[in-house]
Amino acid sequence: MIDIPYETIISKLKEAGLSDEDIESKIQVKLDQLSGLISKEGAAHIIANEMGIKLVESTSGRMKIKDIMSGMRNVEALGKVTNKFNITEFTRKDGTPSKVGSFILGDETGRMRVTCWGDMANKLSEFNEEDILKVVGGYIRENQGRNEIHMNDSSKIVVNPEGETVGDVSVEAREYDRKKVSDLAENMNNVEVLGTIVSVEALRFFEVCPECRKRARVKREEFECDTHGVITPDFNYVMNAIIDDGSGNIRTVFFEKMVEKALDLEKSKLLEIKETPDSVDFKGKLLGSIVKVKGRVKKNAMFDRLELSVQDIDIKPDPNKEMDNINKAIDEVKKSKDISDINNI
Repeated sequence: MIDIPYETIISKLKEAGLSDEDIESKIQVKLDQLSGLISKEGAAHIIANEMGIKLVESTSGRMKIKDIMSGMRNVEALGKVTNKFNITEFTRKDGTPSKVGSFILGDETGRMRVTCWGDMANKLSEFNEEDILKVVGGYIRENQGRNEIHMNDSSKIVVNPEGETVGDVSVEAREYDRKKVSDLAENMNNVEVLGTIVSVEALRFFEVCPECRKRARVKREEFECDTHGVITPDFNYVMNAIIDDGSGNIRTVFFEKMVEKALDLEKSKLLEIKETPDSVDFKGKLLGSIVKVKGRVKKNAMFDRLELSVQDIDIKPDPNKEMDNINKAIDEVKKSKDISDINNI
């Protein structure tokens, strides 16, 4: 099943002529009919289907990176290689040897990791960063909130295909909408919040597979990955913080690279914290800081609360730029003559 972002569905409903009030009303009716057995995203999906709205133009074939969604198969993408990573060999659960490698592919709309399994990993030796690639026959999976193109032995990579060009690669893979915490809702994607960190919890470390970065578990006194069998685990880390913007507060969840970026620390230094928790005052680095975080809002069912899964963070947002954004928003409201909306900026 294709994982279509909630905001995309809402946008399509608006294009069909529904107002925000109509959409909220219809979604609530569906939620009531199904007695809470469906999410708002699922309810919106049903409404779109009932109205005959086409949510995606295509689920396979040539696509721009921004249009690629989890669950799609037989996808083709054209882009430029911005990063290339080492190939790693491993043993599958059935004892057969295999390998995996990955690179980042970018086009004018965004960037995405491409993961190559088995013999397809050998293709990484045939191209370099800045080369143009056409990847054919990829399938899309989500990993820690980000979509990835996966390639197997039936996929194909064409290096510097004749007649194909790629424009300037997008630095920002997504466009984010500034939201107040009080306006956040379950399954909102690509949201941006500016606020103050008022609480930071201890870093938590856990073992992961060095190939696919999935959680590793101890089985028969050895660490095993469900995909790659017995492994020597690497470590990942997660950090939770509470951000308050005056309208409310929300728990924000940082994984691995976002932890490193938030704390401005390399992995080696963070692993020191694992062994000697008092070696770095990481809480002191963040408490009271004004930050800008971007990500996806999810519902933590266990604690029945909303959380923001962080995809990017700016630990030192430019105050002049932020003030310019506020002034522009005020000017837009004045132009619309709806002065009452100024209080919502």
